[in-house]
Amino acid sequence: MTLLGFLISIGVIFIAVALGIYFYTKFGKATLVNASLEALRIIEEAKKEAETHRKSAEITTKEQWYQEKLKFEKETASRRKEIDKAEKRLSEKEMVLGRREQLIVDKEKELLTKEHNVQNKERIIHAKSERLDQMIKEQNEALQKIANLSKEEAKDALKKNLEAEARHEAAALINQIKEKAKANAEVTAREIVLQAIQRCATCHTAETTISVVPIPSDEMKGRIIGREGRNIRAFENLTGVEVIIDDTPETISLSCFDPIRREVARTAMEKLIVDGRIHPTRIEEIVKTAHSELDNVITSTGEEIILEMGIIGIVPEIIKYIGKMKYRTSYGQNLLQHSKEVANLSALLAEELGLDATIAKRAGLLHDLGKVADRNLEGSHAHVGAEIMRKYGENEIIVNAIEAHHEEIASISPYAVIVEIADSISGSRPGARRETIEAYVKRLNVLEEIASSFNGVERVFAIQAGREIRVMVQPEKISDLEAESLAHDIAKRIEKNTQYPGQIKVTLIREKRVVEIAK
Repeated sequence: MTLLGFLISIGVIFIAVALGIYFYTKFGKATLVNASLEALRIIEEAKKEAETHRKSAEITTKEQWYQEKLKFEKETASRRKEIDKAEKRLSEKEMVLGRREQLIVDKEKELLTKEHNVQNKERIIHAKSERLDQMIKEQNEALQKIANLSKEEAKDALKKNLEAEARHEAAALINQIKEKAKANAEVTAREIVLQAIQRCATCHTAETTISVVPIPSDEMKGRIIGREGRNIRAFENLTGVEVIIDDTPETISLSCFDPIRREVARTAMEKLIVDGRIHPTRIEEIVKTAHSELDNVITSTGEEIILEMGIIGIVPEIIKYIGKMKYRTSYGQNLLQHSKEVANLSALLAEELGLDATIAKRAGLLHDLGKVADRNLEGSHAHVGAEIMRKYGENEIIVNAIEAHHEEIASISPYAVIVEIADSISGSRPGARRETIEAYVKRLNVLEEIASSFNGVERVFAIQAGREIRVMVQPEKISDLEAESLAHDIAKRIEKNTQYPGQIKVTLIREKRVVEIAK
């Protein structure tokens, strides 16, 4: 090989090596770039997957936290309910313990009172025993003195005994003369009374406890009852009168022992039927109007009676009492008719005896005024009537005649005796009085008074012929829990203080009304 060929060979080798290095370098860099890109891609995918796992983990954690929160809240609510129940039971137990404590205090007071009474009785018995011993001692001393008397002393003692015996015989003779004079007086008085009775005749009509109201059609019965009975309940609660709706065509009945309540209910029912708008609010308005109208009727009735009887100088307050008599009964008699009859009889008896007929008539008309007085006044109707008349400045002779007409106090004038006799004549006429009705009304009044004596009671009505009493309470004073206890206490007191056939239902009503006005 020549040098040139050698050099060419070396040049070729060098060129080949250079080309190899060039191609290796170029393609190696491309592979490296691809690898870097692949690595970046893998890293990005790893980041995305890591983010996905992180978010999934956060969601799972939040779900678990929410479930734990719900579980905690349920447990807390359950425990709170248990605590509330425990507090309620504790409150009820405290209330029961309070009532028991009050009962114990009352029993202690009762025992102390009984003990005090026993001690007083023991002192009285001891005092009487000492007095008896003293009397025995005095008698023994007197016997000893008699045993040692001289002749003159014995004569003096005998004279004293004879004098006492003579006085006794004289008293018996005087009493015999009085009895004979009394017998003659009774004959004369009987003649006077008979003459007065013959000159005064009055019809006797017995009041009933039912008022019948006609209705235009039986369709009106459904409107009076109202949806689910709300109208009839509102009417009964406002008036205290039982509404009886049965199969009797075109009539409904109102039942109540109190004639004034029954008259208010009758007037209100007639107005509702004419008006046609029957709902609780309208019923309340109509009942108030009926009360107002009845007050006017009572006043006008009293004025008419005063004019009819020719009595002057009666104050307006007493005139209202006289008007109320129209709606009251006395042993089945209408109280106003009874009072008018007593007034006329008293005037006739006074004329027969030569006394002032005007005073007797006035006393006779007012003698039963206490029967229409408010229930919060204590005492018999004679005493209450006398106190009312004394309050308004009535003559003391009239006041005494009213208070003494049942012999509760002594008479100070013959007019009291005249009123007593006239009252007896009026009540003893055949068919004038019915004892059973008066006893029935008295029993219902007692039931209402017992329920009204409790604190928080607003109104009480005895209905169903005394088989049920409805008690309306003040909602701001009586809670629902206290209402149950109050109904129980009322029933127990009725059991203790009254006697009645069958059962008496106590219905307690607690109604709270909230009224707002939009302007």
